[in-house]
Amino acid sequence: MSDLTPDLLLRAYAAGLFPMAESAEDPELFWVDPERRGILPLETFHVPRRLKRTIRHGRFTVTADQDFAGVMKGCAERTPSRKSTWINAQILQLYRTLHQRGFAHSVECWRGDQLVGGLYGVALGGAFFGESMFSRETDASKTALVHLVTRLRRGGFLLLDTQFVTAHLTRFGAVEIARRDYKKRLEAALPVRAVFYRELDPEGVALLHSMTQTS
Repeated sequence: MSDLTPDLLLRAYAAGLFPMAESAEDPELFWVDPERRGILPLETFHVPRRLKRTIRHGRFTVTADQDFAGVMKGCAERTPSRKSTWINAQILQLYRTLHQRGFAHSVECWRGDQLVGGLYGVALGGAFFGESMFSRETDASKTALVHLVTRLRRGGFLLLDTQFVTAHLTRFGAVEIARRDYKKRLEAALPVRAVFYRELDPEGVALLHSMTQTS
């Protein structure tokens, strides 16, 4: 699938498909359309108690769309617990282009001037398609996820697609649904005029505080 373009990629997302590579070294991509799809319901999103304390204590500085390329590189890097990734050179280029066009977004966690965690994904209408996350410090990617959900809820999004469900995501309330159910939700979300908030306004800050109250 070497002829994949950003426009074709957006049409694929709108149809419920997403691309992957077998490995970072494999130049080819293939389409994925799981029978069981992972989603993270925004209104029932759960923040674990310890993570609430971490966020309220301000361990990390959190930004959005400030270092999209750095987040993608972080998601693509090998770690002792992740020997390989599916993010190849073509994926890096495609999603950077989507970011330049305003369709792909990142959330970054910083310690000083060091990028220590983050995530990225694609926004279409009222649907956000989460792609990958990484963490170089404990709770960095989890903090990014809480900030992402805050932005999506504040911006009127209806659907947060996680593609698959992991033990990490189930702690936040992620569930699997059938492909047919997913595509119905996607169809309802696409016409919505949602806004991805790069900076949280006072209402967004209040929402974040309400989600991370420890009592």
